[in-house]
Amino acid sequence: MVNLTMIGTGGNVPSHTRFCSSVLLNYKGVKILIDCGEGTQIAMKKFSCGFKGIDLILISHLHGDHINGLLGLLSTMGNAEKRSPLTIVGPSGIRRAISAMMVLWEGLPFELRVIENPIGSFSVVGDVLKDIEINTIVLDHSTECIGYSLYFNRGRKFSVEKAEANSVPKYIWNHLQKGKTYYINDKFYSPEDVLEDERKGIKLSFITDTRPLDSIPEFISDSDLFICEAMYGDDIDISKAVKNKHMTFREAASLALKGNVKKLLLTHFSPSIDNPNDYRCNATSVFKDSEVAVDGMSLTISYPK
Repeated sequence: MVNLTMIGTGGNVPSHTRFCSSVLLNYKGVKILIDCGEGTQIAMKKFSCGFKGIDLILISHLHGDHINGLLGLLSTMGNAEKRSPLTIVGPSGIRRAISAMMVLWEGLPFELRVIENPIGSFSVVGDVLKDIEINTIVLDHSTECIGYSLYFNRGRKFSVEKAEANSVPKYIWNHLQKGKTYYINDKFYSPEDVLEDERKGIKLSFITDTRPLDSIPEFISDSDLFICEAMYGDDIDISKAVKNKHMTFREAASLALKGNVKKLLLTHFSPSIDNPNDYRCNATSVFKDSEVAVDGMSLTISYPK
């Protein structure tokens, strides 16, 4: 399962009611942060998230409300005695941005790896991270912006019946389950001899700061959770959404419907919106399972049965 915390749900600037849009995922003890606007580390402290376990940060684009908190966060992570490598993924320009920040760092006590403008499917080095398939999509914003989908692979179940039927020696059962192969007494043994069929994993998609695109529904297809920006709640603000290259509640819900996702979580609300729930019906009228995120809310996404 994947545990999720909405660190912030605001767009443009942090306010007294909302921090900048940011999401923290916890998977098998490894933490993944998506976007890091101003105030992110303050919000993380408020919600008792911890810093040491963050091994991957995904940045959608280089606007301040998505990256301005990175400088302080990395320093805090070092002070929290983080020593394992940290990977930061982002669009074109992320290396230059990180290099500029390095001017103010006296030296981080952990290795920093940067992946710029990845295309297609990839995984990140790490005992746990290697099992997460990450995909990106180019979005339509006022600066280069990318969306992310993460697929958390589920290990195949060990079958005692299958192992015994294939006469597999017990002392190599555990090794085969971990992916190793053996050749013993002129006989070859592989994981296929002890594992059941593939099982469906968990898919999470994150789209922010963009106009709706025809490519998005396929990208988010069958997501267990679709986190999407909803800068404007009222339908009459569509002209603002078009001008500023953002989305309305209704447009986000339309993408969720077309993408056949299980649940839509709306975030990245305009500072002009006092209570986003006032506009929730604009989303639920299109996609029933639409929820308005609030700072600090937590969700657990379990593997399909």
